[in-house]
Amino acid sequence: MEYYKKRLLDLDALRIEEMDKYGVDTSVLSVTVPGVQLEPDVNKAVHLAKEANDTLAAAVQRHPKRLQGFAHLPMQDPLEAANELERAVRQLGFRGALINGHTNGEYYDNEKFWPVWERAEALQVPIYLHPANAPDVTAAMAGYPEFWGAMWGWTTETATHTLRLIFGGVFDRFPKATLIIGHMGETLPYLLWRLDSRVQIMRRERPLRKMPSQYIRENILITTSGVFSFPPLQCAMLALGSDRILFSIDYPYESSKEGVEFIESAPISPIDRAKICHLNAERVLKLA
Repeated sequence: MEYYKKRLLDLDALRIEEMDKYGVDTSVLSVTVPGVQLEPDVNKAVHLAKEANDTLAAAVQRHPKRLQGFAHLPMQDPLEAANELERAVRQLGFRGALINGHTNGEYYDNEKFWPVWERAEALQVPIYLHPANAPDVTAAMAGYPEFWGAMWGWTTETATHTLRLIFGGVFDRFPKATLIIGHMGETLPYLLWRLDSRVQIMRRERPLRKMPSQYIRENILITTSGVFSFPPLQCAMLALGSDRILFSIDYPYESSKEGVEFIESAPISPIDRAKICHLNAERVLKLA
């Protein structure tokens, strides 16, 4: 844990040294899980989020050619979160926001959170939905702590949260909103056909304007974070297209060496590698 803590808190020498060693030009930084998402005091959450954003902005200012930022948002108060997103983008120069899963058990398909989606759409910046533990351990995971967290629980939690956003009508209401999810899409790219097939025969409380796969292909991008394996990348490219994939390492939780070697050795075309490694990020995050 000391290894991770030391590197998480370092926004200068260690981080830049690691980037230089493995040829990483730019890193987009964010507050790690759980952040303020589990803070019960609304005012404290708002204060801490602003403090975190100001601290990150100072680091970006020290290394403007190497570091960029995603805003931390106090979703306990959606209007405050929307305003903080705008401040972070317009005043601090951030490229979007990253939210660590649900906030005290509330998911962002609820209409109370629509001010955040509305503001993100207006600002034309993405929201990265980072995994977090579910509010409760499910019966299927009980007694198996290894399932809880990053190995499996985060995947099912984040994939389900993403489906809630789709079926809850977030992208019908805000068709230009952009969501980013990590870990090669949290299994969703592999399920597009089945999602479309089953939705047509099941009773739906909220009718959708499109098939689920269309929202995933049009409103969602995925990153390679934490999945350094070619078969999942190949499947994601076939399912979504290389325009919807962003290279990410997830430093310091994952190895920069493994991440870079994986993407550099993947048997893909030079243009697909360029898209995944930098062109897509330059477009979506307006880095160019």
